[in-house]
Amino acid sequence: MDRFDFSPLFRSTIGFDRLARLVDTATRVDSTALSYPPYNIEKTGEDSYRLTMAVAGFSQDELDITVHENTLIVTGKSEKEDEDGRYLHRGIARRAFERRFSLADHLKVTGASMDNGLLHVDLVREVPEAMKPRQIKIAGSEPTRKQVIEQKAA
Repeated sequence: MDRFDFSPLFRSTIGFDRLARLVDTATRVDSTALSYPPYNIEKTGEDSYRLTMAVAGFSQDELDITVHENTLIVTGKSEKEDEDGRYLHRGIARRAFERRFSLADHLKVTGASMDNGLLHVDLVREVPEAMKPRQIKIAGSEPTRKQVIEQKAA
């Protein structure tokens, strides 16, 4: 069974259509798209992550990183080289690619760098102050009105 039916869940919920798209995207498997270029995702801190992609042969000008609606898109477009038959074997793939990563809420890209053919994209979770837990102080120790009414002794 490779498909899940979430329609009963979505009949009684509102605003979870992003979850439906996320599940649908995750269940679609294209083995050729998942293999190039290879990448690592690592947790570098409590709320920080790093995506590392092997982009050998690409220059910084040939790579593009975009964040759009909780989706990180990394695109590589190689400039055409002269194919005059000088290669006896060509094992370094410089084909164009587009990789998409779904980002969790409040995850922001803080920077990108390239080192020795590896593209590093740093991300951090920045939860807004309004969303963070907060402590509520309890005012005064005396009740504002009497809780027990005195009864006359019989």
